[in-house]
Amino acid sequence: MRVVVCLKQVVDPLTPATDLALDQAATKIRQAVPGPPVINGYDEQALEAALRLRESLGDLEIVGLSLGEKFDTDVMKRSIAVGADKLVLVQDPSLDTWDSRLVATTLAAAIRHLGGADLVLCGRQASDWDHGVVPILLADALGMPCLTLARAVAVQGQTVEIDRVISDGTQLMSADLPAVVTVTSELGDLRLPTARARLATARVQPTVIPLAELGVQPAPARTVTGDLSIPLVGRACTYFDAADPAAAGRALAEAILAATGGASA
Repeated sequence: MRVVVCLKQVVDPLTPATDLALDQAATKIRQAVPGPPVINGYDEQALEAALRLRESLGDLEIVGLSLGEKFDTDVMKRSIAVGADKLVLVQDPSLDTWDSRLVATTLAAAIRHLGGADLVLCGRQASDWDHGVVPILLADALGMPCLTLARAVAVQGQTVEIDRVISDGTQLMSADLPAVVTVTSELGDLRLPTARARLATARVQPTVIPLAELGVQPAPARTVTGDLSIPLVGRACTYFDAADPAAAGRALAEAILAATGGASA
């Protein structure tokens, strides 16, 4: 059984807003202060789901698949350090994009190029654009059913089963394989690699595939970003000098009313 896990390299979501910069021409957010990227957190949890499946099923191949303009190889090779059998990187400048359709089309072409998959696992969404639509578009492109927001994934014969959280409890869902499943944070964090595995991974090289080899032709995006901004939150503190607490309270109330357009008492 082959499981393909879709992994996205993203700007570390813990990066302070002051360390980010806008590229308005390319409608992209970049790190102004150099720092390593990370694998999208939800995608790491999808990889953890694949590792747990192998523990329960035994004979299972795990392939990490990622698209992008350029990669931090050490960051992406963490997927191999924790147990993935192979890492495949599709590299092209056009893949540094927010165009979900191009991403899904390219992922589908790459999976076919690799010989297909019995199960495709994705994070529920990426921490950069937060669209959360690539897995659904990918399932459509591959002609597979899509189960979403799994906190647990199991395979019984030719059926994949998931457990998902809903507003008033849990929901069990299943689909015939092959299928696409999105994984959410309730599944738990990706395990840490051992020191020995990290050392062994240093000798492993990912498979890099040019976009042209997949026969995918980038087309104009069907959506347009009108504006892009980084919200910066500031704080200010005003002190009121007063003869007694009651006077300070009145001064504070007057300031709040003035700031909110309220009437003076």
